[in-house]
Amino acid sequence: MNVAGNQANSSSYRYLALGMFTLTYTVNFVDRQVLSILQEPIKHDLGLSDSQLGLLTGFAFAMFYLLMGFPIASLADKSNRKRIVVSCLSIWSTMTMLCGLAANYWQLLLARMGVGIGEAGCSPPLHSMISDIFPKEERGMAFGFYNTGVNLGILIGFLLGGWINQFFGWRVALLVVGVPGLVIALIFHLVIKEPKRTCESPSQDNKPNTSYKHILILFATHPVLRWVALASVFCGISGYGLLNWTPSFLMRSFDISPGMVGTYLALFVGVGGGVTTFAVGLLGDKLGQRGPHWYLWIAGICFALSIPALLAMFNAQSAMSAIWAFAIPGLVIQCYVAPVLAVTHAIVPSQARAMSSAFLLFAINLIGLGVGPVLVGLISDMLATSYGTDSLRYALMAVVGISSFLAVFSLFKGGFNYRQTTHSTLLVRE
Repeated sequence: MNVAGNQANSSSYRYLALGMFTLTYTVNFVDRQVLSILQEPIKHDLGLSDSQLGLLTGFAFAMFYLLMGFPIASLADKSNRKRIVVSCLSIWSTMTMLCGLAANYWQLLLARMGVGIGEAGCSPPLHSMISDIFPKEERGMAFGFYNTGVNLGILIGFLLGGWINQFFGWRVALLVVGVPGLVIALIFHLVIKEPKRTCESPSQDNKPNTSYKHILILFATHPVLRWVALASVFCGISGYGLLNWTPSFLMRSFDISPGMVGTYLALFVGVGGGVTTFAVGLLGDKLGQRGPHWYLWIAGICFALSIPALLAMFNAQSAMSAIWAFAIPGLVIQCYVAPVLAVTHAIVPSQARAMSSAFLLFAINLIGLGVGPVLVGLISDMLATSYGTDSLRYALMAVVGISSFLAVFSLFKGGFNYRQTTHSTLLVRE
């Protein structure tokens, strides 16, 4: 498809591009999260501990994801973002397939590092492209739709991973889910055009400073961005701790097959969570007309509703009680991302959007994905002698429960600060 430059921001092309971006992000999360549903067979096949599983699904991926995230984001703020996405999509899909060929733990660990390196080039360039294609009044919706890729990726990863593993083994599952990304990379190259960079605040963008140090100082000192970063960290710990360990928790505690676990979780997180993620972004745009702080408050309300359900899930005595209690956390697990991005991109200079997204992903992944699952695994191993299979239940209760509470506090605090800043220095949008 050849889209002329003057059509690049037409309504039809905007939504075509958004659909392509979301499909790319879906593949990103299929390849990232499929290992969660495969943890138990991998553990038994390779003789691993929970701590090793936590490193494999969390830290090994997150560390290289983060090491490459800032350089790629800096490049995306200055060069062709389309080429970056196509190249990185090809890399992480190939590395996912190599995970299925790993003969031992160390080979699998290295391949997961490769997945992290490739996936570092997905969201920062695409976030920047979305903000150049869509006006800020529609970005909550656009980011909400884009982030349904997380839910769709979990849906596909859990379903395919669970059932393919049950009938053909975990290696075949990893080989199968890696192939579509290579096809999508080719389609992306043919369909998507590099958008022109927009500039909404000329006074801020005359001499933009997008260095690592400047972005760090901006997030550390800005009264809203500071709380946005903290909220992202705690939401990440809660979300990734829950996503990476819930399948193992259900299989150990209630002896459910991988296929059934994958089906239930896919329905709640993939289908229901996708609808919720999009709805929260759209609702943020609507309520944001009354004040932009509502973006953060909506996410805070959703996370607050999930806390009682989490406690019920971790104290459940039957499989169905635990699964149904998981429904609310599963619906809201990713709903914070769109509001957080909409707020951040409204505050930072336009030529620092990819870098600001990289910083938020750094916060979410270094501590959320890198520390959350590992911490759950370590606590579970520590409690195993005293509590047996219930050790994972208590580890999840501690890590996910506390981080969810701190996430709610940070989102509301950030919203209050944004409201105060808006009333004192900005015009409230009509």
